Amino acid sequence: MIHVVLFILTIASTFFVGGFLYSVAIMTILLAHEMGHYFMSRRYGIPATLPYFIPFPLSPFGTFGAIIKMKGVIINKRALFDIGVAGPLSGFIIAVPFIIVGIKLSHVQPIPEGMSYMQLGDPLLFKILQEILIGNVPEGHDLVLHPCAYAGWVGLFVTALNLLPVGQLDGGHVVYAVFGERSKWVFGASIVLLGVLTAFYNPGWLLLVILLLIFGMRHPRPVDTETELDTKRKVLAFIVLAIFILSFTPSPFPGLNILKNEGILT
Repeated sequence: MIHVVLFILTIASTFFVGGFLYSVAIMTILLAHEMGHYFMSRRYGIPATLPYFIPFPLSPFGTFGAIIKMKGVIINKRALFDIGVAGPLSGFIIAVPFIIVGIKLSHVQPIPEGMSYMQLGDPLLFKILQEILIGNVPEGHDLVLHPCAYAGWVGLFVTALNLLPVGQLDGGHVVYAVFGERSKWVFGASIVLLGVLTAFYNPGWLLLVILLLIFGMRHPRPVDTETELDTKRKVLAFIVLAIFILSFTPSPFPGLNILKNEGILT
């Protein structure tokens, strides 16, 4: 029952932030991500809960995402890898069509003088699709995102956060499955790089860096640590790395204001 209540509340909070189309799009993306983990966990016989959505109408997203709880142990690195990649892959695949349709429905307008707005950083995928679908945006203008495009942007942001190669994030699962106990060096290097990014480019990452310093260096071992990944999964690991590169933006919010009643500037 709690899953249903949280789901309904999150629909309401995302509707409050971005309206009907945004709510439908972002809930679909988040649901795809979590159900990817859920079904892959069940495939390996690991009990897992349905997603717990987290409503938060005071955030620019209307939600803090969703989580599932797994109640069993992971048998080997292949199972760990499959469960780890299933969520980001599912969410990314669903987010891309929303981005394409949303960008096509977005419009370019002059940046208004004296009006507050929220400017978004562009992930690499967003830049590529914007160039293909919209073309160059004239100086002094910006692209006002359709709600579906904004939901897709949020989907990429969530994907990138989950694919950070640290701890028990999805990216941490993938790294541990690939490198085993050597993954702690990848975890440490990733936290250091994020710390450098925080110090010299975007202080907005500070809270995440602190949390990762506390929790990001630990990862539970699967029961079988000897079974290595096959070639297919190693290739998929490079695809997941490419998805992270396409989805990550060093400064997601270069501006902190909201363009009222018009849309979201990117």
